[in-house]
Amino acid sequence: MGGPAAGEAARRRTFAVISHPDAGKSTLTEALALHAHAITEAGAVHGKSGRRGVASDWMEMEKTRGISVTSAVLQFAHRGCVLNLLDTPGHADFSEDTYRVLAAVDCAVMLIDAAKGLEEQTRKLFDVCRHRGIPVITFVNKWDRPGREALELLDEIEREFRLRPTPLTWPVGASGYMHGLIDVREPGQMLRFTRTPGGSHEAVEEPVPAERAALEEGADWEQAAEELQLLRADGAGFDRASFLAGTSTPVFFGAAISNIGVRLLLDAVVDLAPPPGPRMLEGGGSRPVDAPFSGLVFKVQANMDPSHRDRIAFLRVCSGVFERGATVTRAASGKPFATKYAHSVFGQDRSMVDTAYPGDVVGLVNAAALRVGDTLYAGPPALFPAMPTFAPEHFAVVRPVDIGRSKQFRRGIAQMDEEGVVQVLVSDVRGDQAPVLAAVGPMQFDVVSARMAGEFSAPVRLEALPYHLARGTDAAGAAALNGSRLVTGEALTRVRDKAVLALFPDRWQANSFERAFPGARLTPLLAAHA
Repeated sequence: MGGPAAGEAARRRTFAVISHPDAGKSTLTEALALHAHAITEAGAVHGKSGRRGVASDWMEMEKTRGISVTSAVLQFAHRGCVLNLLDTPGHADFSEDTYRVLAAVDCAVMLIDAAKGLEEQTRKLFDVCRHRGIPVITFVNKWDRPGREALELLDEIEREFRLRPTPLTWPVGASGYMHGLIDVREPGQMLRFTRTPGGSHEAVEEPVPAERAALEEGADWEQAAEELQLLRADGAGFDRASFLAGTSTPVFFGAAISNIGVRLLLDAVVDLAPPPGPRMLEGGGSRPVDAPFSGLVFKVQANMDPSHRDRIAFLRVCSGVFERGATVTRAASGKPFATKYAHSVFGQDRSMVDTAYPGDVVGLVNAAALRVGDTLYAGPPALFPAMPTFAPEHFAVVRPVDIGRSKQFRRGIAQMDEEGVVQVLVSDVRGDQAPVLAAVGPMQFDVVSARMAGEFSAPVRLEALPYHLARGTDAAGAAALNGSRLVTGEALTRVRDKAVLALFPDRWQANSFERAFPGARLTPLLAAHA
């Protein structure tokens, strides 16, 4: 088993695109698939009448709102490599699902809006990448529109993320007045792009020799050449070791909607992103890619196909060869699990998959026993570390509309918790008929409401709570907070792992609590910026 697994793993690149809402992530996802010839025409969501929705958006809510709520997987080939692009929700109302997807990738493409620079959601996602040791490639998008200066954006990346930017392409012309790109590995020419109508096909690239570019572009060419010289003198050359260590980031410029600079980014994913490697195990040690099969469940999604009330567990293959029909072991229970129904998923389209290799993602259908964070394995036992939970920022009490549907209500809320759609919090005061739902983004409440009514015939009422900040605490901290009249806040217990969370309206109330109870435990949660 070791031979084919290691060889196929070396050909894999498993990555995600991370960004703030409206930075163009869905558009870039399609542009990458277009350049790899996985699709024939881009259908990006940018309000063009008559254009279809992006291939990676399939839920009805995504189609009507033009955003990515859930995470999809797109697999395509490019230059002899197999690319697995895990599409992360990018809307402000995204969920923990966005963060969890990063447990299944080996690299991330950080998408930055040329006009807006680093934004809040990008910062949170980058925190998760840093926490997980994921190397980051940066793509500065929308260079075909007015925006900030290139050097200013590089300074911001270095200052705020402590990442040394190492540009591999450089724009000729200010943002909004783009004449072309210089590939710093071939500085003797400029790449000029001719976009296709509507950006539905690849832009035509024309290499223009430096002498001709200087004549035709004048001061803009001179400025670009001077800026590159300045960067080289500053030691901004690409260094693979520091990139893989997460201390530098190669930077590319372009415009995804026009398919400009996308091929260079796609090539960089093949050339620079690391292939799957050994994966750390709980308790120490690691599982090499050529060991017998093992995989990590990083997402569970119910009812992807409305005509079949199914449930798909998305599994990242970590080692060995996945073979459909094989019986493997679920580490959490030690019980066997049959992989009879295994699909690859390209947006809403599915196809049966018989084999998969490290880095690939498989959708296990009707996997009712599986939970987010589960390890499956064959041969010697393997257990990957537990999936971290993340800082919720929105909270609501949920109650059944019809008290006679209490059984269905409890079952539905338990499933929402198991799938990780929301975190479920409880306290003795509120009781189990009025749990508190905690979410990274408020749209997850809409998802819960729709699914509780549609799947469990248990419509719910939601009452928003005035909290937007969660910190970890303990029993003593909870008692102090719940008993305090000086601070607005509440302590609740998370059902999933029994962690105690202290909830506050804002950081000023949290600071007040710390001053009033200096001995109380209050710890930040991952990806919390409030």
